Amino acid sequence: MRGTITKSLMVSTGLAALSLGAAALAQGMPSAFEVQVQQGRTLYAANCAACHGETLAGGQFAGTLKGAVFLSNWGDVPVGELEAYIRTSMPPGGAGRLSGDDYAALTALIVHENDATLDGPVVRGLATLMPPAPSIEEQNAIGIGGVSANHPLPESPAPRDPFADYQPVTPAELADPPAEDWLTWRRGHRGHGYSPLAEITTENVRQLNTAWAQALPAGPTMHEPLVHDGVMYVFGFGDEIFAFDAANGHPLWRYQRQLPEGTMPLSKKTMALWGDMVIAATSDLHVIALDAKTGRPVWDTRMTDKPGFRSNGGPMVADGVVMAGLASQEPGGGLIVAIDVETGEKLWDFATAAAEGTQGGDTWNGLPDSERRGGSVWTSGTYDPETGLALWGVAQSYDTGPLRDLVPGENNDGLFTNSTLAFRPRSGELVWYFQHMKNDQYDLDWVFERVVGTLVVDGEPRRVIITGGKEGLFDTLDAETGEYLSTVDMGYQDFIIAIDPETGDKTPDPALLPGRDRPPVFMCPHAGGGRNWSPTAFNEATGELFVNARDTCMELVPVPEGGFLSSGVDVYYSAPADSDGNYGMLQALDMESGTVKWEVRRRAPYDVGILATAGGLLFTGAMDREILAYDQETGEQLWRTALPGMPNASPITYSVDGRQYVAVVTGMGNPLAFGLPGFTPEYPLPQVNSAAVHVFALPEGD
Repeated sequence: MRGTITKSLMVSTGLAALSLGAAALAQGMPSAFEVQVQQGRTLYAANCAACHGETLAGGQFAGTLKGAVFLSNWGDVPVGELEAYIRTSMPPGGAGRLSGDDYAALTALIVHENDATLDGPVVRGLATLMPPAPSIEEQNAIGIGGVSANHPLPESPAPRDPFADYQPVTPAELADPPAEDWLTWRRGHRGHGYSPLAEITTENVRQLNTAWAQALPAGPTMHEPLVHDGVMYVFGFGDEIFAFDAANGHPLWRYQRQLPEGTMPLSKKTMALWGDMVIAATSDLHVIALDAKTGRPVWDTRMTDKPGFRSNGGPMVADGVVMAGLASQEPGGGLIVAIDVETGEKLWDFATAAAEGTQGGDTWNGLPDSERRGGSVWTSGTYDPETGLALWGVAQSYDTGPLRDLVPGENNDGLFTNSTLAFRPRSGELVWYFQHMKNDQYDLDWVFERVVGTLVVDGEPRRVIITGGKEGLFDTLDAETGEYLSTVDMGYQDFIIAIDPETGDKTPDPALLPGRDRPPVFMCPHAGGGRNWSPTAFNEATGELFVNARDTCMELVPVPEGGFLSSGVDVYYSAPADSDGNYGMLQALDMESGTVKWEVRRRAPYDVGILATAGGLLFTGAMDREILAYDQETGEQLWRTALPGMPNASPITYSVDGRQYVAVVTGMGNPLAFGLPGFTPEYPLPQVNSAAVHVFALPEGD
């Protein structure tokens, strides 16, 4: 910490600088800061000394809070961050149980003992490198326990330093990641979910066992971890971000966001890496940049001041721009926000319910802007480095009633619901869009990943975008123009009766149009999917897309008023008429021929996405709390292992020092992780929703 203390300053709850005034000082009264330090000493003796030692010099259970060792980690951290860390992490197991004034007083004591000044901004949240172990002298400071100095310990092995060779993440790496890394959601900017690592193969996958595991804050956790240069980054419940040594799980740093009172913590699908920064979206609708080596804040930007938004997907960074999507059912629809990655300056935003007088604004059946809802963005985007376009998916609207019946002279497509949007990241220019399903009356949205790749189309290689909706239809578009090319059908939907081969327009069966004024409708799939939250994996070399889904149907039942959809219907799960009770479905789609290469069915539905590897494997997870490996060529199940919690995020793979690992996060939270309890009662939800990172590898030496 810099400089010396100004004794007339007081560390208050908000860490403001206050003066007692000249009169008080003239009377020889102790300054407010000195009073606060004395309060801190009393609190410290009661709450902290047993671990940190009576003199703050370290004890049997915790390290020193003063001197060179402490300052080596905290010397350049603003006091506001120190106070926030103490408040959110101390005492262990009882964080936050003291009052704000008490935590401020403890902070004042530490500042006083280190003779440091109170400069620096207040920052909500803090991360620190894990402090080094205290010396024997420091451990023995309180005179109880500790380590004997009369019997020296053998020399400890030098710890691995994952940051020793850590290099900034470059745009070229995001476009084509090194084999050992997993740099973005679905590994790289193109969204393949495919890794070139091949140490783990169809021949040896049965030997996989646990390499390490780390607990995360209990609660919904659907984050797909990121790995760079041997460091793993994970977003935990409650907006806590962790850095682990990816080889052994050793904790490196932890950041905890201080969410405003009343904010509901939401899990995120991903974070982003850029240069020396980790970029995350928070539950209070900010985007933050953290130093990748320390977790300390770099900048913090609020995405929107408008009410009624939530953040589920997570950011994507391309062309020096952070882009993040927000979900909402408020007027104006969802939102895509862009922020300069170096400065944190907000650049632009895009509302997904097109307003009157703008592109697509004449497609809302004559509704005024104040009544246009939907188009949530709750999945992260991808980026095509060849075209320079960022690809984002947009969801449907639950407010289906005003769009259902075409008003004469109007258009009721409802842009930009169920669309792919292609932006220039820096300018926000919408270069092209394609609406996959117009006027969706079924809650079968198309908000999922956009895969960027090359396929043979009409005998020639072509740069394409591939994406699918809940109905199990996968559209292929030209990457540069958005031109429709083809659709592949997984084969379980029954309500689309025609697809225009030139435009891709999909025609629903008129007899299955739901509404309060119509009889109940039975159709497949259910609004919960079908194909839903779980992302696909794409093997560009073979042109195969791997996808899992739930083979379920729904009954749309009219209700006298209200309804899940505003056309006046509630939605009920139903089994397909010919169901064999195996609701989990895994398919390999040949995107060039348009055929289903193979299909696997199982009783327990899948609830996480798919990882494909050059070792010929597919990894995924299911409601029976298993992670499984399949043969990519045949669909044969090759390996499985049980997990103590519900798998809730797509598996990833990476390598450190030539050893390949497979990792998955547990923590029931995405809708698929709640399963189909009425269909599969033998798979109850866990009574305790734990969360953790589980990492697997082959036995060392194999």
